[in-house]
Amino acid sequence: MEKYVSLAVFIGCYIGFIAIPTWRAYCACGGATLLLLLGVLTPHEAFWSINWNVMGIFVGTLVMAELLMISRMPVFLAESLVSRARSTGEAMLILCVLTSFISAFMENVATVLVVAPVAFAIARRLNVPPTLLLISIAMCSNLQGTATMIGDSPSIILAGYMGMGFDDFFFYHGKPSIFFAVEVGALTSFLVLYFLFRKYNQAVEPVEIEEVVSWVPTWMLALLITCLAVASLIIPGVRIAGIICITFGIFGIVWYEFALDGEVRKFLKALDWDTALFLPGVFVVVGGLTHTGWITHASHLLEGFCGEDLLKTFLLIVWLSVILSAFVDNVPYLVAIIPVVQYVGEDMGHSSVVLLVFGLLVGSCLGGNITPVGASANIVAIGLLHKSGTPVSFMEFVKVGLPFTVVAVGTASVFLWLVWA
Repeated sequence: MEKYVSLAVFIGCYIGFIAIPTWRAYCACGGATLLLLLGVLTPHEAFWSINWNVMGIFVGTLVMAELLMISRMPVFLAESLVSRARSTGEAMLILCVLTSFISAFMENVATVLVVAPVAFAIARRLNVPPTLLLISIAMCSNLQGTATMIGDSPSIILAGYMGMGFDDFFFYHGKPSIFFAVEVGALTSFLVLYFLFRKYNQAVEPVEIEEVVSWVPTWMLALLITCLAVASLIIPGVRIAGIICITFGIFGIVWYEFALDGEVRKFLKALDWDTALFLPGVFVVVGGLTHTGWITHASHLLEGFCGEDLLKTFLLIVWLSVILSAFVDNVPYLVAIIPVVQYVGEDMGHSSVVLLVFGLLVGSCLGGNITPVGASANIVAIGLLHKSGTPVSFMEFVKVGLPFTVVAVGTASVFLWLVWA
């Protein structure tokens, strides 16, 4: 009975994530509570189902992202670079490249919120519709958030499951890792953006450049990345990364209160607590599936369908992830499917595990770029456009997101296959 209860709770939660995305944290925590009340998991089992290292990395980097927004450094950087562009199309492409860079170290939604005002300013001054630019910015933030361990929740989750450190996203066991796969996808997808932007050839007017409130958050982020990189070399894996990120988060809050005379309560309220509650709830709900044997069962089904054909397995995982993530939240999907992929990969050899989980990450993260509901950054960008009086239809988004995604995922997948197969 416990086996079917855990599956029913997971399916019920997933339906809630899709039907009422604004209540996803309540759905996840409610499902976790139900598993405890029904005795599927004990409090001890539920507690250890949560990857606390992942939670530490997420909350710590969340604080750093908020401090960067307050410092206005990303806006300063965007305005400085855009002012040097020779044409509107070039300025739009520069803004997308900068968005990609920022998103590699900063949460995707925060990146969109930081860059969006600059995008709207460019559009107003040059009488250009902001739709294409905002959609492109959202897609670029989702793409590059996959490239580093601290760029986005799925990357943090993968690092936790695989025991990967910050350096491992660049080189893993002596081979080019996920960062380079994403960059290959980015280079080709930027050609799609260049094709879309090429008709905007008006001259760019000078953009007023804001002053940076403080450079301290930028230096703190640089030091955080350095500490994570050094820790990866000294202590392989991600075991102390959560402690490092939480420590920097605490120092950041203390600095905000005393150096900027900020209101800590208001600062903490602005953080993304919805995702911070959503993640542990999902970990417990998926922990129920693991505890009752569903993860093992699912891995046997996948093995039975694909057999020993590694290419077939790889392509199925990548493109199924793309399709599903275009419509549903990739976090619960990733938490549930990573153990399945690990089991299947282990039967094929160590390098197969790496190939399959990297393919899973690429497919599930980049697939969200196809539709306006596939990623939180997309929803925020569409909301900003609607608020500005520029509503965007579903198909209008897909016309940009589909070619961008297919090209990025296709080339990144080829890279992964050539390196890890």
